[in-house]
Amino acid sequence: MSRIVYVNGSFVPEEDAKVSIFDRGFLFADGVYEVTPVVNFKLVDYAAHVERLTRSLNELKMAWPCTVPELRTMHEELVVRNNLAEGIIYMQVTRGVADRMFNFPKDTRSSLVAFPQVMKLVDNPNARMGVKIVTTPDLRWARRDIKTIMLLAPCLGKEEAYQKGAAEAWMVEDGKVTEGTSSNAYIVKGNTIITRPISNSILNGCTRRALFRMAKEHGVEIEERLFTPEEAYAADEAFLTSASQFVMPITEIDGKRIGGGQVGPVVRKMRELFLEEAQRG
Repeated sequence: MSRIVYVNGSFVPEEDAKVSIFDRGFLFADGVYEVTPVVNFKLVDYAAHVERLTRSLNELKMAWPCTVPELRTMHEELVVRNNLAEGIIYMQVTRGVADRMFNFPKDTRSSLVAFPQVMKLVDNPNARMGVKIVTTPDLRWARRDIKTIMLLAPCLGKEEAYQKGAAEAWMVEDGKVTEGTSSNAYIVKGNTIITRPISNSILNGCTRRALFRMAKEHGVEIEERLFTPEEAYAADEAFLTSASQFVMPITEIDGKRIGGGQVGPVVRKMRELFLEEAQRG
């Protein structure tokens, strides 16, 4: 049975889903996206994703394709129609369909598509042993705070990681780690989590925001500052966060074992806290 996906107001089998070749997302990567986790048939951190979507659309002067309540209804309907117990809902908004021109077209309706993906989020096998990552130059544009569909540079970094037998790449700019190709980056020294402060240089991850809140509630210190790959090599622990991986331990960076190659107590605690909240709904 094929997935049911959403295309501009209609729920259709994935093989019947079509968008125009003149869609500006296809021609210019003129669009934004969000990925919402689903656990126990329920959307996780949905409000944070809508808040970030609103900001992305505003930054690009892009119109909403529907009302906020309609967007939630669409997400929930995809969960029901696909019997999605656990996984993600990917949604994408573009500026719409118009003849190819660099300036923004007038009176063009934004396009909205969305689809589900089944994933193991709670019992992710990688979380037991941790993952390997590599570092790579950050080749992206200057507005990484906007969650755009312009992802060629992260794709290059991710492919480099896979070719080296790693699961993710941390991007490096001016000698400092910015973030992962599809995640936020953290190291731990003692009991303190260290991560880059929010700016235009990185995306303010929804899982990152939840992690900050949980850390404060449970007395875990977070220090927001830049750090180098060399500092990461010497860290007691390291981890990443994302909507599809939650809190994921890292046990090797550029071939160097972190924390003796074992999942550390701070990362384990933060993952457990996040899973508890996600499963409660």
